[in-house]
Amino acid sequence: MGDPILILIVGVVIVVGGIIGFKLHPFLALLLAALAVALLTPTASVEQFYLSKGSTAAEAIKLSHKSIGERIGTEFGNTCTKIGILIAMAAIIGKAMLDSGAAEKIIRAMLKVTGVKNAPIGFVLSSFFLTIPVFVDTVIFLMMPLAKAMGMRLGKNYLLLALSVIAGAVMANSYVPPSPGPLFLVGALNVPIGLMMVCGSILGLCTITVGYFIAIWLNKKYPTPLRDAPDARLEDIAAIANKDDKDLPSLGLALLPAVFPLVTICIRSAVEAFASHHTPLTSSPVLNGIMEVVLFFGDKNIALLTGAIFALLVLVYQKKMAKQAVTGFVQTALMSGGGIILITAAGGAFGGMLQQSGISQRIAELTKDYQMALIPLAFFITAVVRTAQGSATVALITASGILAGMAQNANLGFHPVYLCLAIGSGAKLIPWMNDAGFWIMCKTSNLTEQEALKTIAPMQSLMGLTGLILTMIAAQLFPLV
Repeated sequence: MGDPILILIVGVVIVVGGIIGFKLHPFLALLLAALAVALLTPTASVEQFYLSKGSTAAEAIKLSHKSIGERIGTEFGNTCTKIGILIAMAAIIGKAMLDSGAAEKIIRAMLKVTGVKNAPIGFVLSSFFLTIPVFVDTVIFLMMPLAKAMGMRLGKNYLLLALSVIAGAVMANSYVPPSPGPLFLVGALNVPIGLMMVCGSILGLCTITVGYFIAIWLNKKYPTPLRDAPDARLEDIAAIANKDDKDLPSLGLALLPAVFPLVTICIRSAVEAFASHHTPLTSSPVLNGIMEVVLFFGDKNIALLTGAIFALLVLVYQKKMAKQAVTGFVQTALMSGGGIILITAAGGAFGGMLQQSGISQRIAELTKDYQMALIPLAFFITAVVRTAQGSATVALITASGILAGMAQNANLGFHPVYLCLAIGSGAKLIPWMNDAGFWIMCKTSNLTEQEALKTIAPMQSLMGLTGLILTMIAAQLFPLV
């Protein structure tokens, strides 16, 4: 069997059937699916995959002849490289903020601004604007503990709060530079970054508004309780929620573990997006030295590590913990984070094996002669690639590669920024078990796989469809040419 479509179907059956039908742990189901896909993929397809990644012919041959176990291990490790430290440190930050009362303090401050009724609106807007400069997974890691604390405080609507965090984060990640996907699109399709930021922000705010109302409906249809988790035990959250305000840390200390990484990552992202690497940032050596320090701490791994240290210091200060207690606390947090890392990395391995099967190229062949307007075509190609192999980034790259030449040769009646927005919308369909991000959202929110498929997946998909419709209307009314 060498057809990527058939290989994809086999992988889907193993993952979904293993988890839902045979009650396999997701880690095992994903690894078994990765193994099956790798066994069914011809060596020639793997070689072609590495050639498409820029490897020389000799390198591609060498890489394609690696053992299947090595190839799976490599993709597993690549995913760990991207998210391993982030998840581990975020697990410490989240548990420390909950146990110290920092999360509760932030929640009380937010309630004073938004009111209890509008708390989910505060979450969806906060996650949207935070994700523009910060990697989407980082924002979800940092904000989900706050959603848990708010859910315990309100005693209801936890699913609405969790979905609000997810809705805001995923749409900013698709539309607004300097998020990695949109930043790649503006370069591939020669769109001004400022125009993409403005149009992406407007479309993003429209889609998260729709997502918010979808989340309200899903919350009513599938009321989901806030469950016990090693990093967020209900009795611990309840005890903190009942504390007097004077027994909680100050708002400044409460915000420090989350705000420090967010601010430093934002600054680093802005500098990398807009500043030249060959010239000093300012004319002052002192300011340049300060900025170098800030940029050092703005690396996402170092930022989250520093945030974890701050979170532990706040915890120790607030609860007067002994050294031995801190060690046990960190171990409990890391046990929770370790499970998420393993599942996410296994999802990355499965997605990597699908990519090596040639699924992206196969989809490109099936759609190259499809007579359709470019905007829905851009959406359709991206959605199919995203659903097939899991990675939104790969879907963005594939769609932009297919459409870049078409956009240049066609006599467009609208600005290419609308193609970027259509591609970003298509990258939201359909998140499921071959997507590492799906597992991060599923596990950090303590939803079961079935609950995530019934709530997160349809919400994202409907927001993506809304993005397509609004993009087509805007291109017709405001072509910008």
